[in-house]
Amino acid sequence: MPLFSINNGSLTPIQQTNFDLEKQLQSLVESSLQPIFNCRFIASEFSTGSQHGGRIDTLALSEDNNPVIVEYKKVESSELINQSLFYLSWIYDHRGDFHIAAQKTLGVDVEIDWSDVRVICIAPNYRKYDLHAVQVMGANLELWTYRLFRNDTIYFEEVFQKALSTTPDGSMTKDPVMVAAGRKAALTRQTGAYTYDEHIDGKPDKMVKLAQSIRDFVMNLDPAMEETPKKFYVAYKISQNIACMEIQKQRLLLYVKLDPTTIDELPLFARDVREIGHYGTGDLELSIRNPDDFELAKQYIELAYQNVGG
Repeated sequence: MPLFSINNGSLTPIQQTNFDLEKQLQSLVESSLQPIFNCRFIASEFSTGSQHGGRIDTLALSEDNNPVIVEYKKVESSELINQSLFYLSWIYDHRGDFHIAAQKTLGVDVEIDWSDVRVICIAPNYRKYDLHAVQVMGANLELWTYRLFRNDTIYFEEVFQKALSTTPDGSMTKDPVMVAAGRKAALTRQTGAYTYDEHIDGKPDKMVKLAQSIRDFVMNLDPAMEETPKKFYVAYKISQNIACMEIQKQRLLLYVKLDPTTIDELPLFARDVREIGHYGTGDLELSIRNPDDFELAKQYIELAYQNVGG
């Protein structure tokens, strides 16, 4: 879909362009990791050692404390996916190297959650064969496209969400090394990941139904919304977390990505948790005990969604 500017009540299409150098795209994203993906920068052009002989474009840490790999191409290329698969396999085998790099940049007390690793590929387009190959291999990749316009505007869109399972049929028609890397990465994630059912297990039916209502509401905000269960909460995100839900026996704690100081009057079930330790991400806590609380909470969930670019 083209982008238009509004001039005197009419629309004028804005021409697309591209970066002269791939490094320009990388530098732009690295300097804006927080607003785009809500990640903390760790390293650029990170060497994987003489034996592996590669360099990871960008290393970062997500808001959920998961390792993040970002790879870039300014042209359509299957090499981007191949490289990303290698680096995903590499990082699981070199957790210590990542930990040391994270400590150097973010401090010795940095926490790292290895139950998930985000691998973000950014390119103008992807071949349909590459999209199919990633799906078949069950690789833990996020494929994002970008569009750069001549009015200094850039647009990012996720075109393929990470897969959680492998499909062996047809895999041998691909490069066996790539298939092995994809399978290994997917298996590692499966054995360390958490599920939504684990969070509702043993909870009262009232809370289970209430959690499902919140879940349905948030997921229906955007087709690109993704549910990511963590150890202590369930995160809902597009490019970054919008809300995190902690399911307890007597209430649901919802942490939404809002600055509490921008809200004129906080409802009774809400509080500012910027200076209070808590699970999940988000500075506004909503303590939801019944459907009436949830109805009041909807406006804050929608506002958080809008604030992160939804």
